[in-house]
Amino acid sequence: MNKEKLRRSLLYVSGSKPGGISQAPFYGSDCIIYDLEDSVPITEKDAARFLIFNTLKKKRPENIEIIVRVNGMDTPFAEQDLEAIVRAKPDIVRFPKIETPEDVKLADEYISKVELEAGIEVGSTRIIAGMETHTGVLNAREIATASKRIVAISIGGEDFTASMKTTRSVEGMEMFYARNAILIAARAAGVQAIDTVFSDINNTEGLIEDTKLIKRLGFDGKYLIHPRQVEPVNNVFTPNKKEIQNAVRILKALEEANKKNLGVVALDGKMIDAPVVDRAKRVIALAEASGVIAGGEI
Repeated sequence: MNKEKLRRSLLYVSGSKPGGISQAPFYGSDCIIYDLEDSVPITEKDAARFLIFNTLKKKRPENIEIIVRVNGMDTPFAEQDLEAIVRAKPDIVRFPKIETPEDVKLADEYISKVELEAGIEVGSTRIIAGMETHTGVLNAREIATASKRIVAISIGGEDFTASMKTTRSVEGMEMFYARNAILIAARAAGVQAIDTVFSDINNTEGLIEDTKLIKRLGFDGKYLIHPRQVEPVNNVFTPNKKEIQNAVRILKALEEANKKNLGVVALDGKMIDAPVVDRAKRVIALAEASGVIAGGEI
């Protein structure tokens, strides 16, 4: 699986809501997360696990990345979750409340055991490691490199701010350090960074501003808790026409300079250096992955 796969919008669906599971593929999110953790009452864990297993085996949505959030490795449900879910072959297992690299290594070992028993290629089940406390954030770099299965790491805002003895605000200043710590760890490890949910489903303007902020910081995508959040988040992350046109011009200028063996590349009187080229390539790649353009054509 490509670690750079498009993951702008990752929509949670409770494992105890059959109706939500059947409808989730129609909302346009890049990924669906079937949840076995917080949204599922303890008394319904077994039923939710059975439902998600059978959904993956018999009615798996096509052409969309499927993630399952299991219960934490420190709970009595984690091993039962992995025993069932890994056999159903989701693309990714999303772990909550990861605090140390040992948590990831334990999860990796257990997944490997189930893969081996089930005849599944060992290593094919990927991991997103979620950090939700100050301890997890402090260990982000070691966590991000603790397993080759990891395709992304993420921050959980509500639990993190609780661990810091504060509360979340719309502006998100209390999250600023943690978000950047996660981002730096992700970039150093060569994996993606996913941002926390925006809890107020009725505040679309706030969601858009929050998404613009995390896009500027460098995040690759955002967890969502309601279908109506999908379109605004996808729109923010998808490059606009002006950004795409500028990227195309930069890459064409580079191409022309290379043909002429010019050592210096310039556009509109400004030097084009490696970081500018890298950003242009990323804009084009994101536009292509989003379906806005094909083959670099607007």
